[in-house]
Amino acid sequence: MINNNIQLDEQGRLKHFLSIEGLKRQQLVSILDAAETFANVQEQAVKKVPLLRGKTIVNLFFEASTRTRTTFELAAKRLSADVLNININTSATSKGESLLDMLHNLESMHCDMFIVRHNQSGAAHFIARHVSPHISVINAGDGCHSHPSQAMLDMFTIRRHKKEFANLKVVIVGDILHSRVARSQMHALTTLGVSEIRVVGPKTLIPAGINTFGVHVYHNMQEAIIDADVIIMLRLQKERMQGALLPSEDEYYHNYGLTEKKLSYARPDAIVMHPGPINRGVEIASSIADGPQSVILEQVTNGIAIRMAVMSQTLSPRTETTKTGSTV
Repeated sequence: MINNNIQLDEQGRLKHFLSIEGLKRQQLVSILDAAETFANVQEQAVKKVPLLRGKTIVNLFFEASTRTRTTFELAAKRLSADVLNININTSATSKGESLLDMLHNLESMHCDMFIVRHNQSGAAHFIARHVSPHISVINAGDGCHSHPSQAMLDMFTIRRHKKEFANLKVVIVGDILHSRVARSQMHALTTLGVSEIRVVGPKTLIPAGINTFGVHVYHNMQEAIIDADVIIMLRLQKERMQGALLPSEDEYYHNYGLTEKKLSYARPDAIVMHPGPINRGVEIASSIADGPQSVILEQVTNGIAIRMAVMSQTLSPRTETTKTGSTV
């Protein structure tokens, strides 16, 4: 079990954002509420606030991701921070320099935050344990472990459409085994009080011990979708699969792809989500991805507001008490 206590400072405030696990409901609600304010900023003619002016944020993406990296970059710039994108493929780490040496060199340039994406589970936690005390670390996805900002933008999207989490039936479909998004979503949904979480997929893509998440497991998609309020489709993580876990993409689509017929079993006002990128005709039909119940593009937009909220809560100026009791 990875220790998540390092996410909080001595006052219990968010210092790093590494995982949903270990955070309390009010902390998640606080992020959602802050994102609501920042969503309004994006509708203004000048889409900037001076909250993080003078701060320097570094994108450390050891794993490629256009959508996540660009939304983090936009979020930082809209908070008026300076942004440094490190090209890992041409950085000193590819020339033999250790990760810690690279981090310490960046620290010496007076950076304030590292946004970390890595293909190894626990990488962001490792970095958070070894950086200087003034540095904050945000996990932008680590292996099959966690993707907390994606889960929070999904929660934000759900709340905007459904208002309350209680009494919702949420279905997560697909490659649960390799999905860090699904793990973070399950933690977030449980913490926010969703009444029923259903996961559905082939037996080869359902991890052992998933019942510890408090979810209901299905292997028949139509049964799982009955009366659903929210349907979250997952991308097949082919790059993480070892061995023949799927007979064919056609068979997967037949059994677990979201089609008009399968969607008809859900509630009429059900929303359809996908963290992207979408494999059309494998995970979801184009008519649904582009249809009226799809909120997939809203998720992308909401990602900027959520990431602004997370950055602001981990880097906002804080008063410190001196030995005499005054504040500085």
